[in-house]
Amino acid sequence: MFLITGGTGFVGRALLRHMFEAGLPLRVLVRPSPRTPRLPTGVPLEAAVASLSDPRGLRAALGGVDSLIHLASAESYGNRGDLFATDIEGTRNLAEAAADAGVKRFLYVSHLGADRMSAFAVQKAKGIAEEHIRRSGVPYTILRSSIVFGPEDRFTVPLTRLLRAAPGLFPLPGGGRAVIQPLWIEDLVTCILWAFENPEMENQTYEIGGSEYFSLRQAVETLMEVNQRRRIVVPLSMPIMRALLILLDAMFPAFPFSSYTLDYFSLNRTCPVDNLTRVFGLMPARFTYRLEYLRRVPWTQRLSRWTSAQSKKYAEKLRERFPSLRPPE
Repeated sequence: MFLITGGTGFVGRALLRHMFEAGLPLRVLVRPSPRTPRLPTGVPLEAAVASLSDPRGLRAALGGVDSLIHLASAESYGNRGDLFATDIEGTRNLAEAAADAGVKRFLYVSHLGADRMSAFAVQKAKGIAEEHIRRSGVPYTILRSSIVFGPEDRFTVPLTRLLRAAPGLFPLPGGGRAVIQPLWIEDLVTCILWAFENPEMENQTYEIGGSEYFSLRQAVETLMEVNQRRRIVVPLSMPIMRALLILLDAMFPAFPFSSYTLDYFSLNRTCPVDNLTRVFGLMPARFTYRLEYLRRVPWTQRLSRWTSAQSKKYAEKLRERFPSLRPPE
C-alpha cells in the first residue's frame, strides 16, 4: 500500500493518475478542511484524513502502508503558508510515524538547493526536512527536483495568464538572469516510480532536472512565443519585486506567486543535464516541445468539440432507448 501526501497538488494529481493506471494500491493523506479536496477525477482511492501536525492521526493513516511518498508543502500557499509547521515539523512527525509503522520506503520530493544553512526560507525548510527523514531510520530516497512544468502547474500556467493580462510591460526579478532547468511532470513521475523499482536507490539523494538550461527571461520569452504575446521585459530589483509580491499576495489571496517564488528565482537552480539519463535511463523532455497545453483553442474549435461530444451522447441515449437503432453485429 502506498500513502501519498500532497495528493491534491499539481505533482500529486499527476502521480496518482499514473499509479492508478499501473494498478497500485493507493491511500491519500488529506488534511482536515471544510473544502472538498481537489483529487484527480476517475481515480478510485482511499483517503485518510489527518494533519501533519497530528502524530496519532499519521500513525493511523500509515496502518498497512509499506511505501510513503511525501509531496506536501506549505510553499504552495505562499506567504500564508507555514513552512515550519508543515515542511519541518510536519515532515518530522511523518518520519517518526513512518518509523513506528514499519514503513519500508520513504520517498521525498525536495528542491535543488535544499540546505539547512540556506538564506532562503523554502530551501532551508527542505534541507531540514531532509535531515529528519535521514535520521528516521526508514529507508529513504530523496529527489531534489528542479522547477516542474506541465498542465495545471504553478510555473508556466500562471506566467501565461499574467502575460496575457499584462498591459505591454512585464516585470522580472533581477531582469530574469537566474538560470532554471524545467522538468516535465511526466519525467518527474517516472523518476518517482522508478525509484521504488530499484533497491540500490535506497538511502540516496538525487538531483534531477530537465534537458535544457534557460534564464528566467528566456523561459518567459518562450512563453510569449507560444502564446503569441509580445511584452517589454522590465527588470526590477529583488527588494522592489519582493515588496510588490507581498502587496499582491495580500490584495489577492489567489495570486499565484509569492516571495517564496522570488527566493527560487534569486539563484541558479540547476544540476547536470545528463542526471536523468545516467541515473534513470530517461531522456528528459524538452521544454520548448511540451508547451502545447498553453495554446488557446479558438472558440469555434471548442464549440465544434462540444457539439460533437453532445451528439455522441444523444445518439447513445437513443440507441439505449430504441435497441432496434443499434447497427447489426
